[in-house]
Amino acid sequence: MDIQQSVAVVTGGGSGLGEATARTLVARGASVAVLDLSKSNGAGIAQELGDRAVFLEADVTNDAQLAAALSQAVEHFGAVHVAVNCAGIATAGRTLGKGNEPLNLGPFRKTIEVNLIGTFNVIRFVAAHMADNAPGDDGERGVIINTASVAAFDGQIGQAAYSASKGGVVGMTLPIARDLSRTGIRCCTIAPGIFETPMLMGLPEPARQALGASIPFPQRLGRPAEYAALACQIIENSMLNGETIRLDGAIRMAPK
Repeated sequence: MDIQQSVAVVTGGGSGLGEATARTLVARGASVAVLDLSKSNGAGIAQELGDRAVFLEADVTNDAQLAAALSQAVEHFGAVHVAVNCAGIATAGRTLGKGNEPLNLGPFRKTIEVNLIGTFNVIRFVAAHMADNAPGDDGERGVIINTASVAAFDGQIGQAAYSASKGGVVGMTLPIARDLSRTGIRCCTIAPGIFETPMLMGLPEPARQALGASIPFPQRLGRPAEYAALACQIIENSMLNGETIRLDGAIRMAPK
């Protein structure tokens, strides 16, 4: 799919990987709906990006908000061709605490709801809009890109909830690609390693350097622009479908 003149929806577009992707897509000639919570910086980013960007407030787990936001994106730009799912949360907690008390199920359930169910929620709504697009080359009508994590494969101690949510995103990528193949919609997933996201940038500099040194090569944290570059390649390369791509500098996470 040609990025120039396409319309993209980026969830979690108010920061981190989503922000970098929104900025890159606009720079490449796309129009972008930055979808995020009201407390995010999504509105400011959309304003900074100019006429080819709009901020839409929505919680990906709220059906009514999400459906309304996607309809607004289509109304504003005329269509939606690309969806990049970057909305997500990170929680930590061991299955058994120090006193052998069981993990509170609330954070586990919330993590699954946002990272896994929220991602699928966006997919099911946005695919319905993409199905209305006129087919392009190879009959293509849309591209969906999800965000998993290396934790889907190398979950560390305390990451049961996060790993389960991201493993679910990986697991549904191929069947969704197969589901949507008859409609001409592709679906891929990116599984980033340790990246310069707002959460990690809050750590002290020595801690960030230590994390970077644990990556075989290059020995540094990943840059959000590198995620955005891979997202653009997925959009442009029609043979990328049903695949999860690790973007991690060859790291394999230790237990802790």
